[in-house]
Amino acid sequence: MKKIGILGGIGWPSTVEYYADLCKLAEARNRAQMPEMVIESLDPAKAEMLAGSDDDEDSWLAFDAYHRAALQRLERSGAGFAVIACNTAHHRLTQIERGLAMPVLGIVDAAADACAERGVREVLILGTRTVMASAVFREIFRRRGIDARAPAEERHRQMVLASIDALSCGHHDGASGRIRQVIVESGLHQANPAAAVYLGCTELPLAFPAKKHESMFEIDGIRCINSTALHIRAAFEYATMDA
Repeated sequence: MKKIGILGGIGWPSTVEYYADLCKLAEARNRAQMPEMVIESLDPAKAEMLAGSDDDEDSWLAFDAYHRAALQRLERSGAGFAVIACNTAHHRLTQIERGLAMPVLGIVDAAADACAERGVREVLILGTRTVMASAVFREIFRRRGIDARAPAEERHRQMVLASIDALSCGHHDGASGRIRQVIVESGLHQANPAAAVYLGCTELPLAFPAKKHESMFEIDGIRCINSTALHIRAAFEYATMDA
């Protein structure tokens, strides 16, 4: 079984989910063998401070370097591959992973593949401001024939951000209600079986504790794509490949 590197801390609640759920998947498969794992935990405040602007490529250099250095430490520790427990960093994954010998499994690719397999053709992206604005995310979905968009209204985007802030500190504070409201008011309809919501922050599924381990689940009849669960499953499958 390949040693798993987890780049986490951004934020800590979802990092806990990655570690725990990988262990649970291994335990369910074979109690006698657990995966070796190593975690590099970053400072979310520093990561946010270093975030750049998409109209200035150089403004991202420090952000990229901060994440790359952590991945290099995972590589030196013997990790066979890594996952970044954060959607926002995947906006810069191509730049971050430059120079690494070990692979880094992309969270958006795992989710977009799952959507394509399930016939999803329209996706509402909820996440940090960087994720909701990301042309990179939309392009990854587009390559699978999926039209992806963020909430059109600023007040909806603010409601998503407020939910993420609460969940990142381990609190719910009405997050599930806000997310439900955004979904309903953003124009997704139960009558459209090809529509889904991308929970594009690894903390967002924590707003629905009973569903947080499910790759896809429904909220008021609308399918939700659990990027965290899908990424964890992809990491486990990769770690056990040829094992």
